[in-house]
Amino acid sequence: MAYYRRSSDMNKKDPNKKLSISFYSKAKVICPVCKKDFQKEEMLTGGGRMIAGTLTDELRRNFEPSVKYGKVYPMIYTIGACPHCHSAFFWQDFQTLEDSSTCRKLFSTQEERKEAVNTIFPHYSLKREKTLLDGAACYYLALLCYENMPKNFSPTIKKAQICLRLAWLCNDLNQECPNHNFDFIAQKFYRKSLFFYQEALEFETTKVESIAGISNFGPDIDKNYGYDGVIYLCGLLEYKYGQTENYGERLKKLENYKRSIARIFGLGKSSKSKPGPLLEHSRNLYDSITKLLKDANVIDDDDL
Repeated sequence: MAYYRRSSDMNKKDPNKKLSISFYSKAKVICPVCKKDFQKEEMLTGGGRMIAGTLTDELRRNFEPSVKYGKVYPMIYTIGACPHCHSAFFWQDFQTLEDSSTCRKLFSTQEERKEAVNTIFPHYSLKREKTLLDGAACYYLALLCYENMPKNFSPTIKKAQICLRLAWLCNDLNQECPNHNFDFIAQKFYRKSLFFYQEALEFETTKVESIAGISNFGPDIDKNYGYDGVIYLCGLLEYKYGQTENYGERLKKLENYKRSIARIFGLGKSSKSKPGPLLEHSRNLYDSITKLLKDANVIDDDDL
């Protein structure tokens, strides 16, 4: 199947020569859960492997396939997964997780994680160079692990980012290997991402859980769009993937997000310091929400 192929195996000129997409670092990683070590796989970035393409409205950076290396997925290398106990985190959290009760719980639930992930991403492996499928599986393992992480790790905002990336990777899998329901799974992760982003903002506002424990708001690996990016994504995901059963509630949420998004690109010096792509996409989203509300005969005070 296409999603089991390693892009590093592609070489049209000499099929016997392996082209490297990734490498294993010399320093080994110690898993805080099972205390065993393993090698960290990292992506090589030079030589035309990463050809930056367009930026989507979801702030995802597309990478163009190269003739030499084919399609690459840099995102899959930012999550580490222990091949012994299948615990997975953002790489920096391997060094900082010291809570013994959390580690014991993750260790005792490793078989449940394996089974859950294998149901969606069958035949994934943590003992080979990562494929697209393996990368998606690592993200799902991480999602299940962060559900048990203490609040000082800002697990909610990390779950939001993980779910959004999982949606992207599932769409990639659907393109590589259609008719395996990955498009349906992607929609589920989009909605989970919306839920966790909204919950993260609520927890931050009410001081239940800080979002400071995440080093890069992303949402992709190429740029950090910060807190404004989180607000924008909440509005965008609500607009694109929010529930439609209670239409009145949907319109109310969109009306609130319209005001929040307007503050992102509002006049003044503060807006000039914000990333241009975020400002552009925020304006486009503002216009889309305005049109939807207008078509639904919802009049905002700001429109009067």
